[in-house]
Amino acid sequence: MEGYRRFLALLVSALLLGFVAVVCSLVWVFRYREGLGWDGGAAEFNWHPVLVVTGFVFIQGIAIIVYRLPWTWKCSKLLMKFIHAGLNTIAMILAIVSMVAVFEYHNARNIPNMYSLHSWIGLTAVIFYSLQLFLGFAVFLLPFAPVPLRAALMPIHVYSGLLIFVAVIASALMGITEKLLFSLSAYSESPPEAIFVNCLGLLIVTFGALILWMASRPHWKRPPEESAKVQRPNGGAPEGVEAESTMTDCSNADRSDAGFNSDAARKRNFKLDEAGQRSTM
Repeated sequence: MEGYRRFLALLVSALLLGFVAVVCSLVWVFRYREGLGWDGGAAEFNWHPVLVVTGFVFIQGIAIIVYRLPWTWKCSKLLMKFIHAGLNTIAMILAIVSMVAVFEYHNARNIPNMYSLHSWIGLTAVIFYSLQLFLGFAVFLLPFAPVPLRAALMPIHVYSGLLIFVAVIASALMGITEKLLFSLSAYSESPPEAIFVNCLGLLIVTFGALILWMASRPHWKRPPEESAKVQRPNGGAPEGVEAESTMTDCSNADRSDAGFNSDAARKRNFKLDEAGQRSTM
Protein backbone atom coordinates (compact mmCIF):
# COMPACT_ATOMS: atom_id res chain seq x y z
CA MET A 1 0.00 0.00 0.00
CA GLU A 2 1.41 3.36 -1.03
CA GLY A 3 1.77 5.75 1.91
CA TYR A 4 0.82 3.10 4.47
CA ARG A 5 2.28 5.00 7.43
CA ARG A 6 0.50 8.20 6.42
CA PHE A 7 -2.78 6.31 6.05
CA LEU A 8 -2.29 4.67 9.45
CA ALA A 9 -1.56 8.03 11.09
CA LEU A 10 -4.70 9.55 9.55
CA LEU A 11 -6.79 6.54 10.54
CA VAL A 12 -5.65 6.61 14.17
CA SER A 13 -6.20 10.38 14.29
CA ALA A 14 -9.70 10.06 12.84
CA LEU A 15 -10.71 7.27 15.21
CA LEU A 16 -9.33 9.18 18.18
CA LEU A 17 -11.11 12.40 17.21
CA GLY A 18 -14.38 10.57 16.55
CA PHE A 19 -14.22 8.75 19.88
CA VAL A 20 -13.42 11.98 21.74
CA ALA A 21 -16.37 13.66 19.99
CA VAL A 22 -18.70 10.92 21.23
CA VAL A 23 -17.34 11.26 24.77
CA CYS A 24 -17.70 15.05 24.61
CA SER A 25 -21.34 14.73 23.54
CA LEU A 26 -21.98 12.60 26.63
CA VAL A 27 -20.09 15.04 28.87
CA TRP A 28 -22.15 17.89 27.44
CA VAL A 29 -25.52 16.35 28.23
CA PHE A 30 -24.53 15.04 31.67
CA ARG A 31 -22.55 18.04 32.91
CA TYR A 32 -24.31 20.98 31.32
CA ARG A 33 -27.75 19.60 30.50
CA GLU A 34 -30.16 17.22 32.29
CA GLY A 35 -28.54 13.90 31.38
CA LEU A 36 -30.37 11.16 29.49
CA GLY A 37 -33.90 9.85 29.96
CA TRP A 38 -37.05 8.90 28.08
CA ASP A 39 -39.84 10.84 29.73
CA GLY A 40 -40.66 13.49 27.15
CA GLY A 41 -38.49 16.05 28.92
CA ALA A 42 -35.14 17.64 28.20
CA ALA A 43 -33.33 14.42 29.13
CA GLU A 44 -35.10 12.66 26.25
CA PHE A 45 -34.11 15.38 23.82
CA ASN A 46 -30.47 14.87 24.85
CA TRP A 47 -30.51 11.49 23.14
CA HIS A 48 -30.69 13.40 19.86
CA PRO A 49 -27.19 14.97 19.86
CA VAL A 50 -25.59 11.93 21.48
CA LEU A 51 -26.98 9.43 18.97
CA VAL A 52 -26.34 11.70 16.00
CA VAL A 53 -22.68 12.13 16.93
CA THR A 54 -22.29 8.44 17.79
CA GLY A 55 -24.15 6.86 14.91
CA PHE A 56 -24.71 9.32 12.11
CA VAL A 57 -21.23 10.86 12.34
CA PHE A 58 -18.77 8.44 13.99
CA ILE A 59 -20.10 5.03 12.90
CA GLN A 60 -21.03 6.25 9.43
CA GLY A 61 -17.50 7.61 9.04
CA ILE A 62 -16.03 4.23 9.94
CA ALA A 63 -18.38 2.53 7.46
CA ILE A 64 -17.14 4.84 4.69
CA ILE A 65 -13.47 3.89 5.10
CA VAL A 66 -13.85 0.22 6.08
CA TYR A 67 -12.92 -0.88 2.53
CA ARG A 68 -9.71 1.15 2.76
CA LEU A 69 -8.25 -0.76 5.70
CA PRO A 70 -5.31 -2.66 4.14
CA TRP A 71 -5.36 -5.51 6.66
CA THR A 72 -8.87 -6.39 5.47
CA TRP A 73 -7.84 -6.77 1.82
CA LYS A 74 -7.20 -10.48 2.35
CA CYS A 75 -10.82 -10.88 3.46
CA SER A 76 -13.42 -11.63 0.82
CA LYS A 77 -15.26 -8.70 -0.74
CA LEU A 78 -18.55 -10.26 0.35
CA LEU A 79 -17.49 -10.21 4.00
CA MET A 80 -16.48 -6.57 3.75
CA LYS A 81 -19.84 -5.77 2.13
CA PHE A 82 -21.62 -7.28 5.13
CA ILE A 83 -19.45 -5.26 7.54
CA HIS A 84 -20.04 -2.06 5.54
CA ALA A 85 -23.80 -2.70 5.43
CA GLY A 86 -23.89 -3.65 9.12
CA LEU A 87 -22.17 -0.46 10.25
CA ASN A 88 -24.48 1.65 8.10
CA THR A 89 -27.50 -0.20 9.48
CA ILE A 90 -26.41 0.55 13.05
CA ALA A 91 -25.91 4.20 12.15
CA MET A 92 -29.35 4.28 10.54
CA ILE A 93 -31.05 2.80 13.62
CA LEU A 94 -29.36 5.30 15.93
CA ALA A 95 -30.32 8.17 13.63
CA ILE A 96 -33.98 7.08 13.62
CA VAL A 97 -34.04 6.79 17.42
CA SER A 98 -32.54 10.28 17.67
CA MET A 99 -35.31 11.60 15.42
CA VAL A 100 -37.98 9.93 17.53
CA ALA A 101 -36.51 11.49 20.67
CA VAL A 102 -36.56 15.02 19.31
CA PHE A 103 -40.07 14.72 17.86
CA GLU A 104 -41.47 13.34 21.14
CA TYR A 105 -39.79 16.13 23.07
CA HIS A 106 -41.20 18.80 20.75
CA ASN A 107 -44.69 17.30 20.90
CA ALA A 108 -44.62 17.04 24.70
CA ARG A 109 -43.58 20.71 24.99
CA ASN A 110 -45.84 21.94 22.14
CA ILE A 111 -42.79 23.08 20.18
CA PRO A 112 -43.28 23.26 16.39
CA ASN A 113 -41.53 20.62 14.30
CA MET A 114 -39.58 21.02 11.05
CA TYR A 115 -39.31 24.81 10.98
CA SER A 116 -35.52 25.27 11.00
CA LEU A 117 -32.90 24.68 8.32
CA HIS A 118 -31.24 22.21 10.69
CA SER A 119 -34.37 20.08 10.76
CA TRP A 120 -34.83 20.26 6.98
CA ILE A 121 -31.28 19.14 6.22
CA GLY A 122 -31.32 16.54 8.99
CA LEU A 123 -34.55 14.90 7.87
CA THR A 124 -33.41 14.99 4.23
CA ALA A 125 -30.17 13.26 5.22
CA VAL A 126 -32.09 10.55 7.09
CA ILE A 127 -34.41 9.93 4.13
CA PHE A 128 -31.62 9.74 1.57
CA TYR A 129 -29.51 7.64 3.92
CA SER A 130 -32.39 5.16 4.16
CA LEU A 131 -32.66 5.04 0.36
CA GLN A 132 -28.90 4.66 0.06
CA LEU A 133 -28.93 1.75 2.48
CA PHE A 134 -31.85 0.03 0.74
CA LEU A 135 -30.35 0.38 -2.73
CA GLY A 136 -26.98 -0.76 -1.41
CA PHE A 137 -28.55 -3.95 -0.09
CA ALA A 138 -30.56 -4.55 -3.27
CA VAL A 139 -27.84 -3.80 -5.82
CA PHE A 140 -24.48 -4.53 -4.22
CA LEU A 141 -25.11 -7.05 -1.44
CA LEU A 142 -27.74 -9.37 -2.91
CA PRO A 143 -26.48 -11.46 -5.85
CA PHE A 144 -29.27 -10.62 -8.31
CA ALA A 145 -28.19 -7.30 -9.86
CA PRO A 146 -26.25 -7.70 -13.15
CA VAL A 147 -22.62 -6.61 -13.26
CA PRO A 148 -23.22 -3.73 -15.74
CA LEU A 149 -25.84 -2.26 -13.41
CA ARG A 150 -23.47 -2.46 -10.45
CA ALA A 151 -20.69 -0.83 -12.45
CA ALA A 152 -23.01 1.99 -13.55
CA LEU A 153 -24.38 2.67 -10.06
CA MET A 154 -21.13 2.37 -8.10
CA PRO A 155 -19.90 5.96 -8.76
CA ILE A 156 -23.35 7.29 -7.81
CA HIS A 157 -23.37 5.15 -4.67
CA VAL A 158 -19.95 6.43 -3.60
CA TYR A 159 -20.73 10.08 -4.37
CA SER A 160 -24.13 10.04 -2.65
CA GLY A 161 -22.64 8.38 0.42
CA LEU A 162 -20.02 11.11 0.78
CA LEU A 163 -22.61 13.81 0.09
CA ILE A 164 -24.91 12.45 2.80
CA PHE A 165 -21.98 12.32 5.23
CA VAL A 166 -21.20 15.99 4.55
CA ALA A 167 -24.87 16.91 4.97
CA VAL A 168 -24.99 15.10 8.31
CA ILE A 169 -21.96 17.00 9.59
CA ALA A 170 -23.47 20.30 8.43
CA SER A 171 -26.76 19.45 10.12
CA ALA A 172 -24.97 18.46 13.34
CA LEU A 173 -23.11 21.77 13.44
CA MET A 174 -26.31 23.73 12.89
CA GLY A 175 -28.07 21.66 15.52
CA ILE A 176 -25.57 22.19 18.33
CA THR A 177 -25.41 25.92 17.52
CA GLU A 178 -29.20 26.13 17.53
CA LYS A 179 -29.34 24.34 20.90
CA LEU A 180 -26.84 26.77 22.43
CA LEU A 181 -28.70 29.80 21.09
CA PHE A 182 -31.98 28.56 22.61
CA SER A 183 -30.46 27.41 25.91
CA LEU A 184 -27.90 30.09 26.73
CA SER A 185 -28.97 33.67 27.14
CA ALA A 186 -25.32 34.74 27.31
CA TYR A 187 -24.00 32.71 24.39
CA SER A 188 -22.19 35.76 23.00
CA GLU A 189 -20.22 36.03 26.24
CA SER A 190 -18.66 32.59 25.65
CA PRO A 191 -19.62 30.76 28.86
CA PRO A 192 -17.87 27.42 29.55
CA GLU A 193 -20.66 25.38 27.96
CA ALA A 194 -20.49 27.41 24.75
CA ILE A 195 -16.72 26.98 24.50
CA PHE A 196 -17.00 23.26 25.22
CA VAL A 197 -19.68 22.68 22.58
CA ASN A 198 -17.86 24.81 20.02
CA CYS A 199 -14.84 22.53 20.54
CA LEU A 200 -17.15 19.56 19.97
CA GLY A 201 -18.12 21.10 16.65
CA LEU A 202 -14.45 21.47 15.69
CA LEU A 203 -13.87 17.80 16.54
CA ILE A 204 -16.75 16.78 14.27
CA VAL A 205 -15.45 18.91 11.39
CA THR A 206 -11.90 17.59 11.72
CA PHE A 207 -13.11 14.00 11.94
CA GLY A 208 -15.21 14.46 8.81
CA ALA A 209 -12.32 16.08 6.93
CA LEU A 210 -10.01 13.15 7.71
CA ILE A 211 -12.63 10.60 6.64
CA LEU A 212 -13.26 12.40 3.36
CA TRP A 213 -9.53 12.67 2.66
CA MET A 214 -8.93 8.95 3.23
CA ALA A 215 -11.99 8.01 1.20
CA SER A 216 -11.00 10.17 -1.77
CA ARG A 217 -7.38 9.02 -2.25
CA PRO A 218 -7.30 6.61 -5.24
CA HIS A 219 -4.04 4.93 -4.17
CA TRP A 220 -5.70 3.80 -0.91
CA LYS A 221 -8.54 2.06 -2.72
CA ARG A 222 -9.09 -1.65 -2.13
CA PRO A 223 -7.54 -3.59 -5.03
CA PRO A 224 -9.68 -6.02 -7.07
CA GLU A 225 -9.79 -9.60 -5.83
CA GLU A 226 -8.08 -12.45 -7.65
CA SER A 227 -10.15 -14.47 -10.09
CA ALA A 228 -10.05 -17.58 -7.93
CA LYS A 229 -11.57 -16.04 -4.81
CA VAL A 230 -15.01 -16.48 -3.25
CA GLN A 231 -17.87 -17.42 -5.61
CA ARG A 232 -21.23 -15.70 -5.60
CA PRO A 233 -24.04 -17.53 -3.79
CA ASN A 234 -25.95 -18.10 -7.06
CA GLY A 235 -22.96 -19.70 -8.74
CA GLY A 236 -22.13 -16.70 -10.92
CA ALA A 237 -18.85 -14.97 -11.48
CA PRO A 238 -16.35 -14.72 -8.58
CA GLU A 239 -17.14 -11.99 -6.06
CA GLY A 240 -15.16 -8.81 -6.54
CA VAL A 241 -13.90 -9.61 -10.04
CA GLU A 242 -14.20 -6.69 -12.43
CA ALA A 243 -15.87 -7.01 -15.81
CA GLU A 244 -12.54 -6.46 -17.54
CA SER A 245 -10.90 -9.42 -15.82
CA THR A 246 -13.87 -11.61 -16.70
CA MET A 247 -13.55 -10.68 -20.35
CA THR A 248 -9.82 -11.41 -20.23
CA ASP A 249 -10.37 -14.85 -18.71
CA CYS A 250 -13.01 -15.74 -21.29
CA SER A 251 -10.83 -14.66 -24.20
CA ASN A 252 -7.93 -16.68 -22.80
CA ALA A 253 -10.18 -19.73 -22.48
CA ASP A 254 -11.25 -19.39 -26.11
CA ARG A 255 -7.66 -19.22 -27.28
CA SER A 256 -6.83 -22.29 -25.20
CA ASP A 257 -9.65 -24.30 -26.81
CA ALA A 258 -8.67 -23.21 -30.30
CA GLY A 259 -5.05 -24.27 -29.83
CA PHE A 260 -5.65 -27.36 -27.73
CA ASN A 261 -3.69 -29.69 -30.02
CA SER A 262 -0.70 -27.38 -30.29
CA ASP A 263 1.97 -27.32 -27.58
CA ALA A 264 3.16 -23.92 -28.73
CA ALA A 265 -0.35 -22.52 -28.53
CA ARG A 266 -0.79 -23.87 -25.02
CA LYS A 267 2.43 -22.24 -23.87
CA ARG A 268 1.43 -18.96 -25.48
CA ASN A 269 -2.02 -19.04 -23.85
CA PHE A 270 -0.50 -19.94 -20.50
CA LYS A 271 1.60 -16.78 -20.64
CA LEU A 272 -1.44 -14.72 -21.67
CA ASP A 273 -3.45 -16.18 -18.80
CA GLU A 274 -0.71 -15.29 -16.33
CA ALA A 275 -0.71 -11.74 -17.63
CA GLY A 276 -4.49 -11.55 -17.34
CA GLN A 277 -4.41 -12.73 -13.73
CA ARG A 278 -1.74 -10.20 -12.84
CA SER A 279 -3.94 -7.46 -14.30
CA THR A 280 -6.64 -8.27 -11.73
CA MET A 281 -4.32 -8.06 -8.70
